[in-house]
Amino acid sequence: MQGIAGYVIRRLLLAPLILLFISVVTFSLGRWAPGDYVDIQAGPRASDELKDRIKEERGLNDPVYEQYFRYMANIFQGDLGQSVKYRGQDVEDVIFPRIWVTLQYNVIVLILTFSIGIPLGTWAALKRGTWMDPLSIGTFLFFASIPVVVSIPLLQWLFAVKLSWLPSGGWNVHEFWGIEIGIFSREAILPILILTLPGIAGIARYMRSQVLEVLDQDFIRTARAKGLHESAVVTRHVTRNAMLPVATIMGFELAALTAGSLFVERFLGIPGIGQFAFETIGSRDYDSLMAIVLLGSAIFIMTNLIVDIAYGFIDPRIRLAGGAGAETT
Repeated sequence: MQGIAGYVIRRLLLAPLILLFISVVTFSLGRWAPGDYVDIQAGPRASDELKDRIKEERGLNDPVYEQYFRYMANIFQGDLGQSVKYRGQDVEDVIFPRIWVTLQYNVIVLILTFSIGIPLGTWAALKRGTWMDPLSIGTFLFFASIPVVVSIPLLQWLFAVKLSWLPSGGWNVHEFWGIEIGIFSREAILPILILTLPGIAGIARYMRSQVLEVLDQDFIRTARAKGLHESAVVTRHVTRNAMLPVATIMGFELAALTAGSLFVERFLGIPGIGQFAFETIGSRDYDSLMAIVLLGSAIFIMTNLIVDIAYGFIDPRIRLAGGAGAETT
């Protein structure tokens, strides 16, 4: 795995440059956007002298590049700034509990999406030419065609109002060994359901196309000619080889979940990072917004790196070596 080790090192060295670029763009957009948190917090009746004094005390009258360098210097010291929305609290004390809330149900959604979508796509490919193939994929395509902002009130009406099976929103936690866990409560079922149903279709369709491509390969016909049982052919040869391209969309699926979480948490009243992102934008909470973007970007970069590393374990023929990219041996 020497090739993979070198690849990981190169990607880790590149990650700070990517995050630096993202920080410059995000910081500049935040500072140059109309309005600031002083105007919002002080209110329309505050005098201009009071606003100017607050801006001077907080360094908002300095050039943008000076504000940026000062902010980054604090970042390197582990200081993410202070929250404007929650006065007197450090940003890290506000966002990390909310990231934990969002992470809990998103991990479950990611596991369910792939654990259902992969076998569904494989099964649909094996049933090619029968009515079960379009029915299985088409059913989940129906859920994928409904926007999240539409499916949320529909499922709330069905499960909370009409059937009274689930709460209409909120987030209830239970403490296990000092850790607050919310995914074992009834409140977690609705957001998980809302995000899982549309995600299955994309994974299933992609897996189906990959399985169909693998089924036409010579080594599959050879495996069957040797007398291997069909289940062994599918699990050992078809699924394993079809899984490699499917792994590439895991990072995109994570990005889609993050976007969906913004609306789910907003409509269902879940105290996650998506709900807090709306609050930071409305209150011009610069430090919190920067922390959300940088942490989200870092998670996305690391997720894609983990997926790339997984290539070598899914298909042993692949080694990530050399500056030109992947090398097949």
